[in-house]
Amino acid sequence: MSGQDIVQVQLRTSGEMKYYLTGGMKFDLEDKVIVEADRGLEDGEVVAVDIKDLDTRTLEKPLRKVIRKANPWDAKQIAKNKSKTKDLMKVCEQKIQELKLPMKLVDAEYTFDRSKILFYFTSENRVDFRNLVKNLASIFRVRIELRQIGVRDEARLLGGHGPCGRKLCCMSFMKDFDPVTIKMAKVQNLPLKPSKISGLCGRLMCCLGYEYKHYQECCRGLPRVGKDIKTEHGKGKVIAVNPLKRTVTVSLEDGRTENVKVEDIKEKVIEKVEKVIGKKESKDRG
Repeated sequence: MSGQDIVQVQLRTSGEMKYYLTGGMKFDLEDKVIVEADRGLEDGEVVAVDIKDLDTRTLEKPLRKVIRKANPWDAKQIAKNKSKTKDLMKVCEQKIQELKLPMKLVDAEYTFDRSKILFYFTSENRVDFRNLVKNLASIFRVRIELRQIGVRDEARLLGGHGPCGRKLCCMSFMKDFDPVTIKMAKVQNLPLKPSKISGLCGRLMCCLGYEYKHYQECCRGLPRVGKDIKTEHGKGKVIAVNPLKRTVTVSLEDGRTENVKVEDIKEKVIEKVEKVIGKKESKDRG
């Protein structure tokens, strides 16, 4: 089995991405497909083909298969299922209010073959929704599944665009949510205003972690802000650091300000990256 025999499909259900066997069929990016699911069939969109450098040993086994490329009848079925979302949401929200459950309904959908309805919700605490499931099952006469999700999952599910103008990373290519901390913004000299570094989910933007390791390396050997150093221009205090250019801005004793390359510092102070960005990371976690 090679990467050419596998495609990655993003399922509408929770927006998760999984690998599927092609069964010899050829697919292009953005093709709508019908795939095997835990129970029945699901629809999704191809997001990666001819996958290279894929370690098949790490994949869930056995891999499920792509049944077919979505045909006109499938497209009608998908559209019909989506048209029912508002009705599903309305009924579920009414029952949530009747049962006085501390939960926020986010989305609802039929599986492709209409054998199950999934409801997605957020809540600060665990919710006993057994009575809700019973009520909904008696109304819709199909299997009911409620999934509690986090705010980052909510953004992935509902979608949108980031400040860069592109689709949210979580809904376009990210498979897992990696931890993101305010430390990553500090080391990149980004403004620490929540409106500047937070995503649609209200949490720190996932993209803060993309260049973090590179900035860590660039910070090595740079004196931290506030450090007194000697330069060819005289003594001064570091007031700013540019990791990418490997320079520091120094306020000299005579009042002048100079940009100095790290190799031109007369007395280098090798600082650990942790000191460059502060000792109290635990207090800054997003």
